[in-house]
Amino acid sequence: MSLYHPPSFNKNSFNCSVCGVYAKQEWVNRDKAFGYHLYLQVAQCSHCAKYSYWHEKNLIYPDKSVAPLPHEDMPDSIIDDYQEAASILSRSPRGSAALLRLALQKLMVELGEHGKDINRDIGSLVSKGLNPLVQKSLDILRVIGNESVHPGTMNIKDNQEVATSLFGIINLIVQEQITNPKMIESIYASLPAGKLDGITQRDSR
Repeated sequence: MSLYHPPSFNKNSFNCSVCGVYAKQEWVNRDKAFGYHLYLQVAQCSHCAKYSYWHEKNLIYPDKSVAPLPHEDMPDSIIDDYQEAASILSRSPRGSAALLRLALQKLMVELGEHGKDINRDIGSLVSKGLNPLVQKSLDILRVIGNESVHPGTMNIKDNQEVATSLFGIINLIVQEQITNPKMIESIYASLPAGKLDGITQRDSR
C-alpha cells in the first residue's frame, strides 16, 4: 500500500487533487497578483501543471475528496461508509469521522467480533494477540469517532487534517488484519505437501 499525502494548504508537496500523483506544488497568492483581497491562493502541480484553488486554507477546486482511496481489500460491507465519509470530508470533518466510526464498527464484525461495543471488541482482539500498532490504530478511530458523535474533550469540527488521517488509519488496519494474513496463508499453502506435513509433525510434539 503506497503512502498517500493528502492535499494540504501551503505544503510543498502532496498527492495532486487533479492527477493524484505525489508532486511538488508551487503556491501563488492571488491577492498579491490582483491587488485586492480574495483570500484566494493557488497551487500548481509540477507533474500535471494543473491548478488547485484554496480559499481561507480550504480546497475549493477541484471539488474532489482529499481522502485516500479505500484499500483494495476493504470489505464490501464498509466501502459505502468509507466513500461517503470521503465525499463530505472537506465540508464536514466531524461528520466524516462519525461515518468512519460506523465503518469501524462494521469492520469489527469482519474481524470476527460482535460489532456492538467497539471498545470490548478491541479488548477481545488484544486478548487474541493483536499487534499493538493495530490496537492503537483501532483506539484512535474509536476515540476520535466517538468524540465526533458525542463531543467531549476533543473538537474536530473544523480539523480536516485529523479527520483525513483517519482514512489512512482504517486502510492500515485492513492491510494488517486482512491483506497480510491472506498473503501469508496463500504463500504457505503453496509449500510442498511433504514440507507442510513435516511442519505439522514438528508442532504436534
